[in-house]
Amino acid sequence: MDDYELLDSGGGRKLERFGRYVLARPCSQALWQPSLPDAEWSRADASFDREDGNRWHGRANLPKEWAVETAGIRLLLGGTDFGHLGVFPEQRKQWEWIRKTVSAACAGGHVPSVLNLFAYSGGSTLAAALGGAEVCHLDASKGMVEWARRNARLNSLDGHPIRWITDDAHKFMRREVRRGRRYDAIILDPPTFGRGTSGEMYKIERDLQKTLSLANDLLSDDPIFVLLSSHTPGLTRTVAENVMGQRFPDARIESGEMLLEGRELPCPSGIYCRAVFDILPAEGKEGPRK
Repeated sequence: MDDYELLDSGGGRKLERFGRYVLARPCSQALWQPSLPDAEWSRADASFDREDGNRWHGRANLPKEWAVETAGIRLLLGGTDFGHLGVFPEQRKQWEWIRKTVSAACAGGHVPSVLNLFAYSGGSTLAAALGGAEVCHLDASKGMVEWARRNARLNSLDGHPIRWITDDAHKFMRREVRRGRRYDAIILDPPTFGRGTSGEMYKIERDLQKTLSLANDLLSDDPIFVLLSSHTPGLTRTVAENVMGQRFPDARIESGEMLLEGRELPCPSGIYCRAVFDILPAEGKEGPRK
């Protein structure tokens, strides 16, 4: 039984269950009408809105942190000041794909090395590690790296080969290029806007090309995949396909919407785009499109 469930969405909101707790939070793309009556929404343990700044209502009803399991991964959750909880459940299908793909590579006798950039609380890191890969987890936030390390312990991955790095992504990638280190797979979920460890500014419309160029420099001679995901509204599937297709012309390009799916209407929550190299077969009706 998965601990995450989308109960309803609409009116710019989403109603979700995380374990035993039900939360109502903003969802800008949910322009339709909710399916459930207001009375069901009012039963939420807590809600978050951005109407007059970032505000929780009923936050005292939530524990400081609690654990859930989704897509076979256990994660610690907690209500942050920005309304995030420490998990983006729309990534669940990508986590399943990462784990399956890495496991297939391991079955062939090779332990893949995976770099996870802008890695947040580590869902993709844990998926790759549970599949058997050696992983490098990088985030500019020391607090998020520690959160991810705690998630690793929660999944009995304390002794697994995971490097935990707190650094600016481009600085770290350039150093890895100079060191001659290479990775078989690279995962990235760059922010629309963010700052590095020393205040370096990242803007996706300006910096994504550089990030992918460095990623290309870091790929091994027998790469498996590069997986880009994004919540930036202007970065559509077509934009991602064009950028990834130009950067990785020898790969098959697969893309799609990341969806929150539950009892009622599915809720779009960003896009993914994968550059998949010849070791893997095509999968799903969403791709390939190139």
